[in-house]
Amino acid sequence: MAHKKTGSVQHIVVVGGGFGGVRAALELAKHPQFQVTLVSEREDLLYYPALYRTATGVSEELSVIPLTEIFADKPVEIIIAKATALDPKWKQLKLEEGSLSYDTIIFALGAVTNYSGIEGLAKHTYGVRSLHEVEQLKRHLHAQLIAEHEPDLDYVIVGGGSTGVELAGALTAYLREIMEKHGAQHRKAHIDLIEMMPHLLPRLPKPVGRGVEKRLRKLGVRLYLHKKVTGATAEELHVAGKPIRSHTIIWTAGVANNPFYTEPPFCLSERKKVLVDEFLRAEGQKDVYVIGDNAETPYSGMAQTALFDAEFVAHNLVCVSENRPKLAYRAKEPVYITTVGPKWASVLWGDFHARGPLGWWLRKTADLKAFTELLPTGNALVQWTADTDREDLCPICSSH
Repeated sequence: MAHKKTGSVQHIVVVGGGFGGVRAALELAKHPQFQVTLVSEREDLLYYPALYRTATGVSEELSVIPLTEIFADKPVEIIIAKATALDPKWKQLKLEEGSLSYDTIIFALGAVTNYSGIEGLAKHTYGVRSLHEVEQLKRHLHAQLIAEHEPDLDYVIVGGGSTGVELAGALTAYLREIMEKHGAQHRKAHIDLIEMMPHLLPRLPKPVGRGVEKRLRKLGVRLYLHKKVTGATAEELHVAGKPIRSHTIIWTAGVANNPFYTEPPFCLSERKKVLVDEFLRAEGQKDVYVIGDNAETPYSGMAQTALFDAEFVAHNLVCVSENRPKLAYRAKEPVYITTVGPKWASVLWGDFHARGPLGWWLRKTADLKAFTELLPTGNALVQWTADTDREDLCPICSSH
């Protein structure tokens, strides 16, 4: 696989088909001085903020946007492949099969699940970071019902960040829906949420976490705060040395930087994020940029940060191509929105804090804004309204 540069056109390779990578490619594709190639392991973009909803019965369409739809009529070459190494001296990105040359390269590979070396978690827990994990969880929930016509009544979610909180808030209603559609006797399910820090949403001020805790308790979720998970088996989760019995343990607690960056030329911080300069270039590299979850910046790990970083780097590359001065990076604090059950969300926007139905409407508005940044307006509206569609792998549930 080779690239031939035409005239003065600069070839920019973007690695990663998530929020940051897709947004960077879209912005750069607006400028004819760039030839843009997007390298992604997936053929679609996963809309991570909605995966918990797909895990609890909402249509898969809400969480998945095909790259071909995003880049329809855009001058972007899409290559479905896994990047394995970078050779900055020869400006070559090595893939599992072949390699790709570049003038400038932008990395936005996202994070991976991290079990922190805790025994049994990888084998005995479910996740919601991919469609495959979501489908595994949904099949497990249905299999228990179909096998004995009785649900496993004990469900444990580990991780009190946004994903864990949102899943905990939605799971009870989904379990009730499964029982009703399968004609099973209704029994109260027990949802436990484990967080090792003293309050939920530990990245945010304590009053925000306390408000979410109150809402979850109202929904019947049992909270175990300041409790550390020490292991898991097929029958139970070990928390602070004590067992919690459950056949359904869902891990949302830990992520780590993509292992791609463990090899040179990247330098890592104590948090294992890539060290970058004031232009988001990898430390010591002139034409290698790292954005979003992978970069050592104040708000990395948020989708809004990935989008902001992508626009920042694209802007600076345009400035360089037009002999204009570049801007130095100034991190932008994101808006924190966490949905907790039906039509209720907590919002922290600078000094503004709201919760309840207003927060839920702000979340809906934020989703629409995100979709319009990735899709034409008509397609974005279709994607946005997909959250009203119910969809399941189970033929019985799908027929209702």
